[in-house]
Amino acid sequence: MKYLPVDNQLFTLNRKNFVSRLKPGALALFNANDEFPRSGDQAFIFKQNPDFFYLSGIDQEQSILLLFPDCPNNLYKEVLFLRQTSEHIAIWEGHKYTIPEARAASGIQSVYWLDDYEAILHSIIAYAEYIYINTNENDRYVHEVPYRDLRLFNRLKEKYPLHNYERSAPIMRDLRPIKSSIEIELTRKACQITRDAFTRVLKFVKPGVAEYEIEAEIIHEFIRQRATGHAYNPIIASGKNAVVLHYNDNNQVCREGDVILFDFGAEYANYNADLSRSVPVSGRFTSRQRNVYNAVLRVMRAATKLLVAGTLWNEYHEEVGKIMTDELIKLGLLNKHEVNKQDARTPLYKKYFMHGTSHHLGLDVHDFASRYKAFEAGNILTCEPGIYIPEEGLGIRIENNILITTDGNVDLMADIPVEADEIEQIMNS
Repeated sequence: MKYLPVDNQLFTLNRKNFVSRLKPGALALFNANDEFPRSGDQAFIFKQNPDFFYLSGIDQEQSILLLFPDCPNNLYKEVLFLRQTSEHIAIWEGHKYTIPEARAASGIQSVYWLDDYEAILHSIIAYAEYIYINTNENDRYVHEVPYRDLRLFNRLKEKYPLHNYERSAPIMRDLRPIKSSIEIELTRKACQITRDAFTRVLKFVKPGVAEYEIEAEIIHEFIRQRATGHAYNPIIASGKNAVVLHYNDNNQVCREGDVILFDFGAEYANYNADLSRSVPVSGRFTSRQRNVYNAVLRVMRAATKLLVAGTLWNEYHEEVGKIMTDELIKLGLLNKHEVNKQDARTPLYKKYFMHGTSHHLGLDVHDFASRYKAFEAGNILTCEPGIYIPEEGLGIRIENNILITTDGNVDLMADIPVEADEIEQIMNS
């Protein structure tokens, strides 16, 4: 890992909070992510299962976490199983966790090699009444691949059919959105690296530069500052490309007079930043571009004020829709009389602002959380309104990351340039 060691108090506290919600006599199992094949003899870069990392701090493949707080053998109340390294693995793949290193990273004292997993599990599972299995229940995702946790579940049901099986996901959905102080600082670090990459890009952009060259500047700054890399596929969308919400080709040349929509973020210690900005290729917004930009900025600031504890997801998005509608009328994109007659189920503003305003942020960019639960102190959410006008070849999105506290909210990207004048000043300095 490129990032610096993370205080294992984070993972110890997370495990304590998780097991406190288990039924008496429950055993829980968590797996590292699969290694996914890329070609005949290569795998994609490994990305850890966020739930496994949340509870263990272990950023390595082929690992298993066992939690059994009521285990009659104190040695097995929490156990970490790791792939045993060898000279061959060390030469071909590099360093893997030693047992002392895994103890230091996780705060777990009972660490064994993976070869011991079946025997240890069998020796204690008869004393458990419930077995909690972790599956991906993010409602943004429909799985078709039988990933590691599902395969484990099927094997357990065959071998231990009379146990009561439970879901870990509802517990994780409650725990993960509320960030601890360590998680907040890791997210701040990701935001700071993202800030430096954006400032670097502002000084680099000019007519004739290719989108992929800008992408190269971003990843240079990320890796230079110990980020793992991109939190997600970066969007460097100039001109008409900006109206494609998930544009990832990044292969066009930036032309004078166009605006570039950036959407990128650094990943640091598995925690993510998520930034959007829109800047003029030539270093100056046209009057129309500035008007649209400032409209989006006003919506973002108004929406940010609504991100407080107790706010309900649907009510928040409905209110932002009203704010956006007023701005679109001022820009001449919507007609007030038609708005008054619109079907509330299909509001007219969706023609120019088709996505949601916010999502939870954390170990996943679209973090695991309930959309039916009111916002709480400790939540980190994006705030990312946009206006997309295909007929003008113009797309503007502005996005910051907002931490909700008991005293309101804190913009974790408040030090990243966002005013049109400031962006122009840096680009022309």
